[in-house]
Amino acid sequence: MFVPQLPPGGTPSEPVPFAFVAEADKFRSNVTPPPRERASAGQLAARSLLGLTIVAGLVGGLLLGMPALSPAQAPAHTHQSEASDGR
Repeated sequence: MFVPQLPPGGTPSEPVPFAFVAEADKFRSNVTPPPRERASAGQLAARSLLGLTIVAGLVGGLLLGMPALSPAQAPAHTHQSEASDGR
């Protein structure tokens, strides 16, 4: 039984079916996509408002959370009740 052998280069010498797939990057389309529609004033305002709301929420959360993130400090003086002073 005869088994075909590859040439010394390792690739078959006859053209491979679907070789055009390997050469697809050589061809570029000359068809340009249509231009994008410009956003309306209402859409721009809505996007700006949404962005500002998100930023304000993050800044507000950071400001409210800062006291919890700071290291605990011991009180400078201890407070004693007035009832214990008279004894």
